[in-house]
Parts: sequence; structure tokens; C-alpha cells
Amino acid sequence: MDSGRRGRGLPSRPFRRTWPQCPASPQPVRPSGSPCRVPCVQGPAVPKRHGRLRPFFSDPENLQKNWLREFYQVVHTHRPHFLALHCQEFGGKNYEASMSHVDKFVKELLSSDAMKEYNRARVYLDENYKSQEHFTALGSFYFLHESLKSIYQFDFKGKKYKKVAGKEIYSDTLESTPMLEKEKFPQDYFPECKWSRKGFIRTRWCIADCAFDLVNIHLFHDASNLVAWETSPSVYSGIRHKALGYVLDRITDQRFERASYFVFGDFNFRLDSKAVVETLCTKATMQTVRAADTNEVVKLIFRESDNDRKVMLQLEKKLFDYFNQEVFRDNNGTALLEFDKELSVFKDRLYELDISFPPSYPYSEDSSQGRQYMNTRCPAWCDRVLMSLSAKELILRSESEEKAATYDHIGPSVCMGDHKPVFLAFRVAPGAGKRCPRREGTPGEPSLQLEEQTDGRTRTPQPIETRPSATC
Repeated sequence: MDSGRRGRGLPSRPFRRTWPQCPASPQPVRPSGSPCRVPCVQGPAVPKRHGRLRPFFSDPENLQKNWLREFYQVVHTHRPHFLALHCQEFGGKNYEASMSHVDKFVKELLSSDAMKEYNRARVYLDENYKSQEHFTALGSFYFLHESLKSIYQFDFKGKKYKKVAGKEIYSDTLESTPMLEKEKFPQDYFPECKWSRKGFIRTRWCIADCAFDLVNIHLFHDASNLVAWETSPSVYSGIRHKALGYVLDRITDQRFERASYFVFGDFNFRLDSKAVVETLCTKATMQTVRAADTNEVVKLIFRESDNDRKVMLQLEKKLFDYFNQEVFRDNNGTALLEFDKELSVFKDRLYELDISFPPSYPYSEDSSQGRQYMNTRCPAWCDRVLMSLSAKELILRSESEEKAATYDHIGPSVCMGDHKPVFLAFRVAPGAGKRCPRREGTPGEPSLQLEEQTDGRTRTPQPIETRPSATC
């Protein structure tokens, strides 16, 4: 990525960078009506504000190289026709200082040999870090395989679909970009965090004549382990509930025709801390340590009642030090899923495939410790791929396919930063979902933009023919 950013001689308006298309390679003929592979990858592609930045950008030659290698392996395995990658805290805590590494990362993704068959791309980077009112540090990447004849993206201002061609990057002030909706949550949602930049970005697509929304989301974290332990559910769970409810209401309001949607990002969902501690330390006694000057609780120590009163768990604001991490790794930690309750509030609005991978956060940032958790937080499934109940019907469920969808994490044994990226790979069933509207200019309803032929006549885009494939 070149110059052209605010703070570096760039214009203040959002700018668009175009990239040359890769030459197309011959593709086999795709039978009409065959399913389309649509991968959605949720992954803090770059480190988050708390910890992910330091290793990822201070040691890009190792961590970034590892991350991309593992990501490319998923692409190679599933060979998606349409690939969506959502990143949070893109650029890390010190965005301006990390800009060169961000540029390198984006350029690598768009020009690598592993992605050469994706001849169209859209990249949306919220880089306006000087605007505390709007900055979300979200990054959304969308890659289209050369075998797809036509894909359309929705213009939220013009209320019509536009055909996607070429490779383009949009950054700086995304608020005025018509091809997406971006919002930062109000400050009063999380007053404890003065500079919180949590929010969401929404795009809408038409593929295989099916319309759907993709929402990149970043919800609020647990500011203190001690506060999270006090009640069940925790006060932080309530804050995330409010924010996620706001997003779902926003993307299903009356401004546009409703469509199926996928919401994926860092939800910061945590296990019910009080219930987890009570289960892990059933036979332990608790010691409370208070600050001498304020009498505030600063530490909780749980010791075994016998066995020389061995320390089982130490809990501080940013410390969760349990003596046996294997609890979180045995059988991929799925025994702890009973404490993963935050999504249950939305069971009538959101669906998720069964989780069979270990908690995605907080992993060690030591490049030699790919499976080790840090002792800062209780491990949890923060990174998820969720969908509307109607979106569930888009996923192909074929009796001849042993597994039509794959929901997993990336880089299980490799250091990927403090979050392991999570992906969902699936097939879009032919004729599934709501068809893309084709009427031009219908008030209040999106429509496909008519294409100009070389003879000057217009034609309505035809359904996209795709071959079997999967989604990340």
C-alpha cells in the first residue's frame, strides 16, 4: 500500500486504491445450479490492542509469516469461491507506528501466489485513528475467485447492487463509503474504557443470485477478572448483550430489505467466571487480599483444603493463574462449554454450528508456545462465526457429503498471537435464501445495477454458476 493516508500527505476523504488483476487461469466448466463454496474467516488477522500488536508487528518476520502460512493452508484446503476475512484491532494499539507493517500485510495478501486465483477483492480498513468518535480499528477483506462470473455488492446510499470488478482498497474515513455501513458503539456502553473503539462494519453481497450481509464485529472485553467473578452472569456479559442486540436491531431495521446475515468477529464472549471458579475450585478455600490504603479486594487465592494447601487458582484484575491448563485443552476444552452461556440470550435470532475446537483466547505470544495459554484471563471462545436463522438454510446439507460445513480454528500448534483465528467453511445450496432483487429503482428496495453491453443495450445479470466448494 502506498502513501495517500491522512497524516502522511493523504487527502482526508476516503480514497480508493486499485490493483492490477491477476491473469486468469483456465477453469473447468461449472455445472449450472451447483453449490458455491463460501468461506468466512474470523480472525484477528493482526494482533489486538491488548497484546496482539506487540508480537505481530514487533516481530513481523516470524509471527506474521506464521499467520499467513496457516491462513493460506486453509485457503488451499477448502478452495473457496468467495472468501471473507474479518480483522479486529487492525494495526494494534499504536496504529500510526505500525502503519508500515499494516501496509506490508495487506500487500502480501493481495499479491501472494496463494491468492493469485482471486482476481477481484475489496478491502475496507478503518485507519482514521485520529478520530476517537469514529475509529473502530476494523479491517474487512473479501476475495472473489476467478471462476465466479459475477458478484454484486450493495450500495447502501444508492440502494442498488453494483458489479464487483478489480481489486480495491478503501481506508481512512469509511463513514462516507457507500458500499458499507460502519458504526462505533456509544461511549456510554462501556464507560470504564475511555478510548474504547468497539463497533461493527456491515457489507451486503449477492452471490449465486442469493443476497446476504456480512458483519465484522468487535464487542467489549472483561476489564477486570475480579469484577467478572462477582456475579453470574457478569456485568460485562450484560454490556455485550446490549451491544450485540443493538447490532442485530440495526441490520434488520426498516431502512433496507432484510437479508440473511453472518456476524463474525471478536465477540469477547467469556465463560461464566463465577460458575467456572466454583467448579474448578470446589474443594478449595478462598483467601482475600485487600489493598492497605483502600481496603479494595486486589487478589483472591484459592487453596486446596488438604495437600499442603496447594494454590489452585490466583485471581487478580488481569490475572487468572490456574495450576492445570490441561483442563482447557483436554478434548479441546469442550467440557467447559456448559459455562459458555452468553449466546443463549439470542437463541431465537442467532445460530452457531457446534464448537469442537479449544478456547480461542488468550494464547501465549511466545513464538515457541503455540498451544500455551497466558495466565491473564480464563480461556474462552471469544472468536465466533454466527448467523441468522435464515442464513443457516444457505448451508448445503447433502446426504452424500459426510461434512458439508467445517467450523474450526487456524494454527492449532503455531503462535498466531493471543487469539487463534476461527473459520467456517461451507457450501451454499443452489436456490437457497432470498434471491437478489432485480428491479431497478424500486423505492426502499435494493436492486441489481443493470450492466451496459458493448452494443449499448442493457441486460439483467443472470444467476451465478458455481462449482462445489466451501466457505471460510
